[in-house]
Order: sequence, then C-alpha cells, then structure tokens
Amino acid sequence: MANSYTQLYTQLVFAVKYREALILPAWEGTLYRYITGVIQNRKHKLMAINGMPDHIHIFISMNPEDAISDLVREVKKASTDFIKERKLCPFKFQWQAGYGAFSYSKSHSRKVIRYVLNQKEHHRKKTFKEEYIALLKAFEVPYQDQYLFDFFD
Repeated sequence: MANSYTQLYTQLVFAVKYREALILPAWEGTLYRYITGVIQNRKHKLMAINGMPDHIHIFISMNPEDAISDLVREVKKASTDFIKERKLCPFKFQWQAGYGAFSYSKSHSRKVIRYVLNQKEHHRKKTFKEEYIALLKAFEVPYQDQYLFDFFD
C-alpha cells in the first residue's frame, strides 16, 4: 500500500479586530508559544511566527489532513480564550474575521522565515495594508477593497 507524501508550506496572516494594537511586547512571546502548541497539536510544523501589535504572521509546514480554515478558526478561538483566561489584555481581545493564506515552495522557505521573523523591522518601512495588498498582488489573488481587513492607516 502506498503512502501519501506532501510538502505544503503556507504563510497565514490575520489581524486583531479593528486593527487595535493589543498584542503587547510584554506577552507576545507567551502568545506565540501558545499558538505554536495549538499548531503542533494539529500535526503541523511551525516554521516561524511573529507579528506586530495589530496582526500576526505564521509560517507552517501543513498537515494535509487539516483544512486551513479549520486551523485558522482553532488558532483564533484558542488564542482569544488564552488571552482572556490569562488576563493578558485589559481590553476585549478579538481577531478580525478572515485571513490570508499564501503557499510557498521549499526553495522559498528560508526567505519567508526571515520575512516573518523580521516583521518589526519590515514595518518600519511599510504599513500592514501595503504589506497585505502586496502579498495579494504577488500571489495574484483577486480581492475587493471592501472585503479586506479593516485598515486605519
């Protein structure tokens, strides 16, 4: 009997509701470790995770038995509950609806890892809106402005 073999690299991007800067440096590492556990429990391999106070990037090697939409839903729900239970944020924390998912070949994985890990440096030059629209265009994803994240740049 033949086995299935896959190599599926995906970058996920999603934002805090209303693009509020609620993910603080004091606890972002704790949040990223928690999200890493959620991802690993679903049998994905975390390659890189990082973000800004208002959004997050996650680069993974996908488990093909799990749907991206199910994974994102679980990460958002579990991390929101984690933030609330630990009282990490004094304000109501929620993720915006929607997400971006972009696939890469193995040959691009090192570049994507560097990109994700250098988010804070990257955003000194480019806004989240500019970054996200550039990803959509680079991957030739058709989009309508009214269905993008709430951008208040």
